[in-house]
Amino acid sequence: MNNIFKKERPESHCIFTWDSLGDVEKGREHLGENMPVLVYRLMAFTMLDVLARELGEDKAHELFIKAGLLAGKEFACNMLDLTKDFNEFVSQLQSIFRDMKIGILRIESFDEETKEIVLTVGEDLDCSGLPVTGEVVCHYDEGFLEGLLYAYTGKEYHVEEIDCWAKGDRVCRFRGQRRAAPRRE
Repeated sequence: MNNIFKKERPESHCIFTWDSLGDVEKGREHLGENMPVLVYRLMAFTMLDVLARELGEDKAHELFIKAGLLAGKEFACNMLDLTKDFNEFVSQLQSIFRDMKIGILRIESFDEETKEIVLTVGEDLDCSGLPVTGEVVCHYDEGFLEGLLYAYTGKEYHVEEIDCWAKGDRVCRFRGQRRAAPRRE
């Protein structure tokens, strides 16, 4: 039997493919595809904790951003119509974020000249309802948004969370700016 997680795609040298997610509808005939946010957070936060203990907090955050980047690219390429104009793309993205219960996406600003974007995610899957710790915690989201923007524009972005529920804010706010130089791996 072939390990689906060991398949390589020559163009990206990535072992993850969208097909690795399987046929959830078929495999979860009775339970369906939905699960509580608590279960998602249990997996994500324990993974982040183990990575931070093994590799240090900065490296763990870096790896979560990279995982989010990969997920965002794959999500965009498999779930979104990337040929739409910007406004239609945003509308589509808002709908799918809401339908999939990722969060409530709003674009606060978009600079046509610099292509800088500021957006918020309300009821964010990763952090809404967490205790206030005074820090941003949505590192995976930063990467996920980078991946979405890359898939749509073909340009690399740096996305930084500037407001977070865990800092005491009521929405997560992200600023995305085009990278001056390609990301170094």
